Amino acid sequence: MKKDYSILIGGEAGQGSRKAGFIIARLMAEYGYRIFIYDDYQSLIRGGHNFSQIRASEKEVLSHRQKIDFLLALDEKTIQKHRQNLDKDGLILYDQGRADLAQKKAIGIDISAIIEESGGQPIMANIVLLAAFAKIIGINFKTLGKILKEELPKLQLLNLKIAKAIFNRTNNLFKLKKLKQKSLPLLTGNEAVGLGAVKAGLNLYLAYPMTPATGILHFLAKNQKKFGVAVGQLENELAVVNAALGAAYTGARTMVGTSGGGMALMSEALSLAAQSETPLVVVESQRAGPATGVPTYTAQGDLLFALTAGHGDFLKFVIAPGDAQQAYIWSAKILNLAWEFQTPAILLIDKEVSESTFSFDKKAFPELKQKWPLFWSGQGCYQRYRIGKRGLSPLAFPSRKGAIIKATSYEHDETGITVEDGKSIVKMQNKRLEKFQEMKKVVAKMKAVEIYGRKKAKTAIVAWGSTKGPAKEVVEKLGIKMIQPLVLEPFPIRQFKEALKGVEKLILVETNATGQLGTVLSCYGLKITRKILKYSSRPFLPDELEEKIKNE
Repeated sequence: MKKDYSILIGGEAGQGSRKAGFIIARLMAEYGYRIFIYDDYQSLIRGGHNFSQIRASEKEVLSHRQKIDFLLALDEKTIQKHRQNLDKDGLILYDQGRADLAQKKAIGIDISAIIEESGGQPIMANIVLLAAFAKIIGINFKTLGKILKEELPKLQLLNLKIAKAIFNRTNNLFKLKKLKQKSLPLLTGNEAVGLGAVKAGLNLYLAYPMTPATGILHFLAKNQKKFGVAVGQLENELAVVNAALGAAYTGARTMVGTSGGGMALMSEALSLAAQSETPLVVVESQRAGPATGVPTYTAQGDLLFALTAGHGDFLKFVIAPGDAQQAYIWSAKILNLAWEFQTPAILLIDKEVSESTFSFDKKAFPELKQKWPLFWSGQGCYQRYRIGKRGLSPLAFPSRKGAIIKATSYEHDETGITVEDGKSIVKMQNKRLEKFQEMKKVVAKMKAVEIYGRKKAKTAIVAWGSTKGPAKEVVEKLGIKMIQPLVLEPFPIRQFKEALKGVEKLILVETNATGQLGTVLSCYGLKITRKILKYSSRPFLPDELEEKIKNE
C-alpha cells in the first residue's frame, strides 16, 4: 500500500489555499504521516497564482516532489499549471463553477451552491474543497471537525456546517491507512528558529518585516507573553540593528531577522559589534536577488556576502541549518555562542527553510538551555576590554555598581579609551584574533558536519542549507554519500576532510548561479568534481536531482 502522498491545492491569492493546505497537512499528521509543505506565492495581495504542496509520508520528508497524487483546484489556472504533473492514477478535485473538466479522474463540486445554502461566504470555498478531499481519502468527520475547530476559531460553527454539508454528499474513494507512529506537530523553519532562541534565553527580538524572515517576527509577537520575550517592529533595518546593539549593551539577549537587502543595510553594524565586542545574532533568510530580485522565492546566493559582511579584520560565526529541526538546535547554539564570545553571528537560512512546514519532534533532541558568558566578578577596577584567557573580557552592564562600561567603535585600550599608537592597535587586534582561535576550538568539538547516505561511498554530494532535503533523499536512494557543513565560519575543515575519506568524486549542489560553497571549499584546497546548480529561484526536487546525478 502506498505510504507517500503528494497533494497540491492552489488558487488565487486571497482564496485561502495556504490555510487549506495546512489543514490538510494536519489531517494527514493525525494519521501518523510525516509532513513537508512547500508554499509557493507571488508578490501579490490579490490575484496571481498561489499553491501549497503537501507531502505526507511514512518516513521523514524534507522536500516536495514533482508528481502529484491529488490536485485540488480553487480556480482554472491551478489545473492548467499543474495537471501535467498529475500522476497517472491521480485525481483532480475542482470548483465546477470555475472550470469544466471532461475526464474520468476529475470530480467537480458546485462550491457556490454549497456555500449559498449553508449561509457561508465565498472565502469558505477552501473549506468545501478540503472537506470533500477528507471524505474521498477516508478521514472521518470527527478528526476533520477537531482540526477545523483548532485552526478556524472564527465563524467556527459556520465552517463546520459547510464542511459537514459537502462531507455528507461526497463518496469515499480511498482508504488512508492510519500509521502506527505518533502524530507530530507541524512547525515552519521560522517558528523553529524562534523557539530555539527562546530556549537559549532570548530576551528581545527586533525586525523590520522582510520576506521570508517575517514569520519569525509574527510568531514571537503572537507568543511574547507566553515566551517572556519582548518583540519590536522598527522603521527600517538600520534602526533594528542599532537598537539591537544598544539592547545587548544593557544585557538583553537580542536577535534580529532580515533578508539579503536588509542584511546589506546592517553590515556596518556587524563591524561595530566586532569592535565593541557586543553580542549580535542576525537571522538572514535568503531570497532570490540581487536587489529586490524575486522577493517571495528562494536562493542560496548570500553565502559569500554573509562570510565577508562588515569592514575591517574580524571574523564571525556563520551557521546554516537545513530544516526545522536543525534551525531549532542551531538558533539556540548560535545565540549562546555569540554571547560566549561577545561577537556578531549570522544564522543563514533561506525561504525554503523559513516558510516551509515540517513535522517536528522536539523530544528527539536533548533539552536546549541558556549558557552564561563570562561575567565580571565585581572585584577591582572594571576594564571592559581586559585581556584575559581565550581573548575574552568579563561582561558587566549599565547600573552595575563600581563599573564604568564602555562600548566603542574606535580602537581602544583595555578600559575602552581610544588609542591610535601602533603598539596598542596590534595588542587589541591580537586579543580579538585569539578569541577567533578559541571559536575554532569550540566548533571543532561540535558536530559541525553531517553525513547521510552510504558513508563509505566513493561518490559524494556536498550540499548546505535547504538543499539538504532533496540531496539526502537522493543519496539514500542511490547509495551514495552526502556531506552537509552546518558551520560555515569558522569552517570545520578537519571534520570536513574526515567526511571526504574515500571519496573520489565530489558533486556540489547549490541553488545559486556561481557555486558559492565551492568557492569556500577551494580556499581550503578542496576540489569539486562537478557542480549541479539551480538558480530559477525554485528549490531542487528529489526527482530532478536524481536524474542529473544519474546522467552525470
